[in-house]
Amino acid sequence: MAAQNGRHDRPVGELLSELAEQTSTLVRQELALARAELLEKGRHAGIGAGLIGGGGALALFAFGALSAAVILLLDRAMAAWLAALLVAVVYGAVAAVLALKGRTEIEESTPPVPEQTVETLKEDVAWAKTQAGSDSR
Repeated sequence: MAAQNGRHDRPVGELLSELAEQTSTLVRQELALARAELLEKGRHAGIGAGLIGGGGALALFAFGALSAAVILLLDRAMAAWLAALLVAVVYGAVAAVLALKGRTEIEESTPPVPEQTVETLKEDVAWAKTQAGSDSR
């Protein structure tokens, strides 16, 4: 109760100064906490990205081994060079289809502007202007 009475006896300017100082300290502490948390999350994300990259590299090696197995299997029915050519043509065709599909997706995503949001913002501005015009009359 005495501490509460002590605050009542202090000038408002002093209390506001103390409030500003405490608020500033709190904001600095919160920013330091956020920075530490983001650094930790970034470290985990970096480790995860490295693991995904390693997995991707091993998957590429596995795909190469599987390709060799398919070529060796086809070698029983045709010449080895023809089997390798056939596998390469199939891979090339699949790659072309994926590339064309990817290009179509990229074209649909351009321009990189949130068009619906821009449109609704224009509508909001127009509405606000009509409201302001009707209020002044």
